[in-house]
Amino acid sequence: MVNRLTRRQFGALAAGALALALPGRKAFAQNATIKLRYGTAFPADHPGTLRITQAAEAIRRDTGGKVDLQVYPNSQLGSEPDMVSQVLAGAIDFMSTASTNLQTRVPAASINGVAFAFKDYTTVWAAMDGGLGAYVRDALGKVNLHVFEKCLDNGYRNITSATRPVNTPADLKGFKIRVPAIPLWVSMFRMLGAAPTVIPFADLYSALQTRVVDGQETPLSLIRSGKLYEVQKFCSMTAHTWDGHFIFGNARKFQALPREVQASLTTRFATAALKQREDIARLDVEAQAEMTRLGIAFNRPDPAPFRKLLRDAGFYAEWRRKFGDEAWEMLEKYTGPLV
Repeated sequence: MVNRLTRRQFGALAAGALALALPGRKAFAQNATIKLRYGTAFPADHPGTLRITQAAEAIRRDTGGKVDLQVYPNSQLGSEPDMVSQVLAGAIDFMSTASTNLQTRVPAASINGVAFAFKDYTTVWAAMDGGLGAYVRDALGKVNLHVFEKCLDNGYRNITSATRPVNTPADLKGFKIRVPAIPLWVSMFRMLGAAPTVIPFADLYSALQTRVVDGQETPLSLIRSGKLYEVQKFCSMTAHTWDGHFIFGNARKFQALPREVQASLTTRFATAALKQREDIARLDVEAQAEMTRLGIAFNRPDPAPFRKLLRDAGFYAEWRRKFGDEAWEMLEKYTGPLV
């Protein structure tokens, strides 16, 4: 069930999280015997930050004030690739990032980003909380990353456009679309007939405004927070890929923590992730309603023609080879046959 937080309640959650940074919080930090750092690229007011900040306070209570987990949002500790390197080096204790940002370490980490794989959230969570998630966590464990069982929701990605809605693959022919520097997604749009262009998210608004690209693809929460609706007219709910943020830390450092601290971190991060998923579900509904009022036209294409084009073009066969049969068969256990 979606957690039905009102705007006022969610504002109170944000205010409570920010209160943890007040002077009294600093006094506590000085008395803590175990000080830990958690980095994220999510903004300070994003549910992925707010719920982890709540977890930090719960961990403090669980451990009788022994543990001070400081949360650093907005990439304060570096870019996501930088933070991953710092976690591996032991300079940062914990972080969250999109699974696609871990594929250079473990190729299978990004397998959940395969195009049109998950038909709905029921399938997503069955896979990520089940065998597929366990497979990826085990693979990341082999490179000294301890990945917690429940991941955060980073949302389904949808296509916006300044020129036309996307209803069929034909609407993507020659379409100049911004994509992140993720080979899996660049390959997907190229095979769909679009003209993918890699542009940093920080430069996306101006690129859309000046028509360097005609459109882009991100989750609804980012479309709203980035105010992309100001320079786009259509939002096609393609849900062409889903991505989540893994919560993880340096495995050796985690195992060196006292057992009761490990238990508190595990329990509280899981609770935070489940609550954050509910927040995102609610905020997605709210974002669509708000952007509709602001004049964005929404449509919901049939995914079958897109998936068929990709299958015929060899997209799924190519990425099966890259991910390996074992990982692919685990994916198809939940999605059904893709190749």
